[in-house]
Amino acid sequence: MSHTIRVGDLVTGEAVVLDLRVAQLASRAVAYAFDVAVQFLLLLGVYLIAPIGFDDALQSALALSLTVLVLVGYPTLVESLTRGRSVGKFVMGLRVVRDDGGSIRFRHALVRALGGFFVDFWMLGLGGAIALFVSLFSPQGKRVGDYLAGTLVIRTRIPQQEVELADMPPQLAEWARGLDLSQLSDELVLAARQYLSRYHELGEQARWDLGARLSDDVGAAIRSPRVEYTHPHPYLAAVLAERRRRAG
Repeated sequence: MSHTIRVGDLVTGEAVVLDLRVAQLASRAVAYAFDVAVQFLLLLGVYLIAPIGFDDALQSALALSLTVLVLVGYPTLVESLTRGRSVGKFVMGLRVVRDDGGSIRFRHALVRALGGFFVDFWMLGLGGAIALFVSLFSPQGKRVGDYLAGTLVIRTRIPQQEVELADMPPQLAEWARGLDLSQLSDELVLAARQYLSRYHELGEQARWDLGARLSDDVGAAIRSPRVEYTHPHPYLAAVLAERRRRAG
């Protein structure tokens, strides 16, 4: 039986779902409040340095253009450069990802920002009422901009009890110290942690098949593939334990 992996649900061939922790509405709201504060400061700075002396109509057009530039340009630029993490999302431990779990690109960030400006929050959004309504009825907490862009917001912070599952296998400790973990994405880390946390709920075949797929993805990211005879569980545990050790 084939196995499929997607963010939001990590589904094994035995129909065991590993939840990748879609962000809750409350944490998204706090993150958005941080971003609004940043945008307000940016608008204030832009207005202070903007040229003055035009007639009222031109002044109004300039003010509107600058406002749209900040409200659309800020989330587009920041989320594109950081692969889905605005200031607010960084503070709250959130990230925007594609529906298939991959990192977002410029077009995803732009569509989300345009959806946020025109529908979710500002032009037609009634101060965020539409975003709130749509998110409440979405299984994955999506707003209109997420549906248009094909994205969702996930949590990148894992409770301590799950982090502790990744103990360092002694036989792999020396190998792990030499790893380059700079390209290891939060999405892969989340999937690996969920695999380890639900390991004992899986059948033997699912443990191997799902673990092998995750190990292949992790190995490609860290440029140190799993040795064929090494079981996926200690391999993934070693990578996560080393990552935690370096984070302090």
